[in-house]
Amino acid sequence: MTALILRRLIQLPLILLVIYTVTFVLAWLVPGDPLQQDEARQPPEEIARAMREQYALDSPWRFYWDYLGKASGVSWLIGRHDRPLDFGPSLRHENWTVNEILRASLPVSITLGTAALVLAVFIGVGAGVIGSVRPGGWLDVGSLLIALIGISLPTFVVGTALLIVFAVWLPLAPIGGWGGWSHLILPALTLSLPFAAYIARLTRFGMIEQLQADYIRTARAKGVREWKVVLKHALKNACLPVLSYLGPAAAAALTGSFVVEVVFAVPGIGVHFVDSVLSKDLTLMMGIVLVYSTMLILFNLVVDVLYAWVDPRIEQGQ
Repeated sequence: MTALILRRLIQLPLILLVIYTVTFVLAWLVPGDPLQQDEARQPPEEIARAMREQYALDSPWRFYWDYLGKASGVSWLIGRHDRPLDFGPSLRHENWTVNEILRASLPVSITLGTAALVLAVFIGVGAGVIGSVRPGGWLDVGSLLIALIGISLPTFVVGTALLIVFAVWLPLAPIGGWGGWSHLILPALTLSLPFAAYIARLTRFGMIEQLQADYIRTARAKGVREWKVVLKHALKNACLPVLSYLGPAAAAALTGSFVVEVVFAVPGIGVHFVDSVLSKDLTLMMGIVLVYSTMLILFNLVVDVLYAWVDPRIEQGQ
């Protein structure tokens, strides 16, 4: 287990470097000038020229290494910069740094994503287990139908429908914004449904396979209660595919959904990422991508550790 964690942590900076390089090349090739936007700062040409020089926007090679050094903390370690992990100032939002934007918006997206992931696991695993107990029954067909709807419908359709029903017709929840727990219910439910649908399908297929295994028949022959057979014996092994899916699902959920945040007016990080792409805010775009990527890699590491804990053969390379 320790070797697995150390190996993945050693790979982390190399993977982030590749992601940073690819993102930088694509972002730099996007047409437009971040200092000359219709709805952003438009400094005079003399000031814009000085800003390009200060922020290394006049040279892709210089910007690449300058931003990489500040964002990775290397410039701080060698004494060339006074702050570690500095993503620089936002080129669109005047008087705001990328670090300040991340500190304000990332907790919102994490709260929303965590709530959505918890809902998705409970809904998905529950529906998968119920459907697998009697394959082909009405509960099984109903859970598959709901899963199909959850996968097929876009989140903006689900979110809009929930807003109309529960915020307009039945004023049980706020129509948008961010504040108390009541603002969290509808966006979290909307964000959780696609993940819950995939988890339900994975759980159902895994449970059906496990319930037909020899060790399950042996447990039943020994007189073990059916609920223990299903929940204690079969569910543990059936959840291995679910654990594999939870890595990217957790990263996607915890970083929030761009569409869900827009529909429910949630001030999360997704709105800032869309805005940075449209305005070619290089510093904000690169900072968000690096944070996203780090979270994705770390969540995959957690899933791999859980996977090896559930099935020790994986740790042994079998």
